[in-house]
Amino acid sequence: MPLPALVFVLARAFLAGPPTVSAIVARSSTALGKPYRWLRPLARRYLKVAQGTTRPRQRDVARLIYNDPTFRRIWSQYGPGLHVAHWLTGPQQMQPVAAARRWEVPAIETVAGLAQWLETTPERLFWLADLKGLTHKNHERRLRHYHYRVLAKISGSIRLIESPKPELKRLQQQILRQILEHIPPHPAVHGFVQGRSIMTFTAPHVRKRVVLRMDVQDFFPSFTGARVQSFFRTIGYPESVADLLGGLCTTITPRESWSRAAFGEDPLHLWELRGEAQAFYFQRHLPQGAPTSPALANLCAYRLDCRLAGLAAAAGAIYTRYADDLAFSGADEFGATVNRFAAHVAAIAAEEGFTIHHRKTRIMRSGVRQHLAGVVINQHANIRRTDFDRLKAILTNCVRFGPETQNREAHPHFRLHLEGRIAFAEMINPARGRRLRAILEQIDW
Repeated sequence: MPLPALVFVLARAFLAGPPTVSAIVARSSTALGKPYRWLRPLARRYLKVAQGTTRPRQRDVARLIYNDPTFRRIWSQYGPGLHVAHWLTGPQQMQPVAAARRWEVPAIETVAGLAQWLETTPERLFWLADLKGLTHKNHERRLRHYHYRVLAKISGSIRLIESPKPELKRLQQQILRQILEHIPPHPAVHGFVQGRSIMTFTAPHVRKRVVLRMDVQDFFPSFTGARVQSFFRTIGYPESVADLLGGLCTTITPRESWSRAAFGEDPLHLWELRGEAQAFYFQRHLPQGAPTSPALANLCAYRLDCRLAGLAAAAGAIYTRYADDLAFSGADEFGATVNRFAAHVAAIAAEEGFTIHHRKTRIMRSGVRQHLAGVVINQHANIRRTDFDRLKAILTNCVRFGPETQNREAHPHFRLHLEGRIAFAEMINPARGRRLRAILEQIDW
């Protein structure tokens, strides 16, 4: 049953300004042309439901008002006599949740204001945000906003990299610098956070009796467009602004992007993997490759991190997360219940909209090699011996036979690739890193 237009007018009045009973009653009375006695109790009931939560959508507030028993009675008795006296046309105000009031983010209350802040036009803004999902249906690649590339994982699955084109990337970078980077992530998060690294991720787990490592499957695509838009409303942005910000930071993958012509992959293999990924990629999601995605993933997973940190504390363990890698560690008491603990982690993740990759779950006790994100943590942080020996052999062969003979994976910038791997080794074990760099300096490029 369609809701009456008057209900949407009331919903706008409820959302247009400060969320207090007096302010809501004043705005509603202006819209209806009369301060009805039933408005104040209705405002109180609405605030009891909505206060302290994410800023609701106008349609949800309209449905809440219409389903209110008192309003339904008033509507059934006096509905024909209720009418809109004044249409509320002014912009809605910022309404952040309590925690967000301290965040130094720009106040943007209209679509025109958002376009001006991003130095573009409203028409271009709607085109780039693509809220109706039209571009992924268009077969003309030049009209799409992303480039697509598939990377094969060691596990046999694939990773789809969705890189925004220059114009959209510029807008995403501005959103990252001026909004997302001003919002603090959970203390347990160490990936893609300034001042934190793999070293800070692994440090709390060094010399622990038991280490539990778990992996979130399809991490970035698991964050839906609705979830991202809800996060921007939590910051305080009105629905129209939050929807556009969410649209700029999410995408829907065109179905033909999984074709062999696009990636040169085996078509049967792509078809099998397509079935696994379809639930994520064919709906609006965070693209892996956009500059805003890592920060948004961390911030949108805040509730997951809170729950897992609380679960770990209750079990006498420590919790840290690096992107999709979850790490827990503790003493013998934690080891006695670690299997049941892992089941609780998977249940919490499922409740928060994530799926644990159970084949990658590892319980590592002190008698075996304990490692997280490629770092051995038994006695102190160290790189794995096999990784060190393999990189040392590549560098040595580069010195003997030339670097072109060792670039078997056809890296376009092979020297930078090697320098990155050496920098990682230097961060984990400076002594070993210096030995590798000394060999690198002997290569004749």
